[in-house]
Amino acid sequence: MGKIPCPLPFQSKQKSINSDQFHPIYSDLSSSSSLSLSRSSSSLYSQPSLPSVPSLTPLSTHSELLSNTFCASTFTGLSSSVFCLSLAGKHLYTGTSNGEIRLRNKDPLNQEKNYSIVVAQKQSKSSVKSIVIFGDKLFTAHQDHKIRVWKIDNHDDDIEASNQNYYKCIATLPTLNDRCMRLFSAKNYVEVRRHKKCTWVHHVDTVSALAISSDNSLLYSASWDRTFKIWRISDFKCLESVWNAHDDAINAIALSKNGYVYTGSADMKIKIWKKEQGEKSIHTLIATLEKHKSSVNALALSTDDSVLYSGACDRSIIVWEKDSGGDKMVVSGALRGHTKAILCLCVVDDLVVSGSADKTVRIWKKGIGKSYSCLAVLEGHNGPVKCLTASFSNSNSNSNSNSNDFGCGNSYVVYSGSLDCDIKVWKIWVP
Repeated sequence: MGKIPCPLPFQSKQKSINSDQFHPIYSDLSSSSSLSLSRSSSSLYSQPSLPSVPSLTPLSTHSELLSNTFCASTFTGLSSSVFCLSLAGKHLYTGTSNGEIRLRNKDPLNQEKNYSIVVAQKQSKSSVKSIVIFGDKLFTAHQDHKIRVWKIDNHDDDIEASNQNYYKCIATLPTLNDRCMRLFSAKNYVEVRRHKKCTWVHHVDTVSALAISSDNSLLYSASWDRTFKIWRISDFKCLESVWNAHDDAINAIALSKNGYVYTGSADMKIKIWKKEQGEKSIHTLIATLEKHKSSVNALALSTDDSVLYSGACDRSIIVWEKDSGGDKMVVSGALRGHTKAILCLCVVDDLVVSGSADKTVRIWKKGIGKSYSCLAVLEGHNGPVKCLTASFSNSNSNSNSNSNDFGCGNSYVVYSGSLDCDIKVWKIWVP
């Protein structure tokens, strides 16, 4: 195992940043969010690891990837921390702590189409926590407890940086119609804290994560208010709210193709939910996974949904696999190497990518049996790595390194966003 430094000059105004300095970014939370504030702030700090969970990474790992992996570019110029990234077609969407949503060409080496457009800036200055895209709609989750829906009027490569009129906010969830429909019946109200009630369609704290169902009909939202909600994409109606799903803030949500919902929380638990078939058609708790000893910050499913990866403040990524019966998730082991909290995870093909408060990105690959290898440690950020996304590399792109020169293998591009306000683009070739 080796480390890949970023060879490009670092252009951020903040040249050297300590991860302990980042917790003030949450200071604009409302007073009702004080509990979630402390949980979210603590997610940047290291907690004790998990000695009871066996390690899946051998002491000696291969480093054949290192000579074929490099930092292709650094996107600079953002004025605040990068909180979320999302890929859609040929575009990379970025959400920041000051509420800015930005669109970029995802290929930094294509200079002819290298543009950057501010999608949203004036509508809300509330932090953007999550971005998902479906068709011509862009969904964003915010710290001000709201979900915003944007209409994409043009989604091809001919967008110029001078034109910002391709995106329009068409809805804020819950919609006005949804709110009015629930006002006049007492059964629609829930107690959010002592002596305060609101209708169940509202999130009452930061919306931390979004996910779209496999059939593209439903939007799932998770929140620090300990609930997750289900919205119908066709008309943005709130269909269901799972109240008190956890004992603390929900930080992550993941959906499988067969309808299972996984939620990870600051209460150290991962819960598995399944929608009941029948007249009620509501989500019920199937199982609770308890191995982490600190806040669960990130979840990711393998491409075939058979493996769940969970990252937490205990510096470990726990690997959960289905048992022989295929109906229960059991601990397979842990991936260790990060020296601080795991903040984000993503899966591309058979690779697992992790970002941490230790300012590094690690690339993991499953080996023989249950073992994993850490193929590379990517260094270059000056702050905690808060978000990740990845895709197969476009073989037609111009590159400093041609993967065909190394023989047979797969090329990938990993995008990492950090609290240092920069986005790095990593080119990876796996033999």
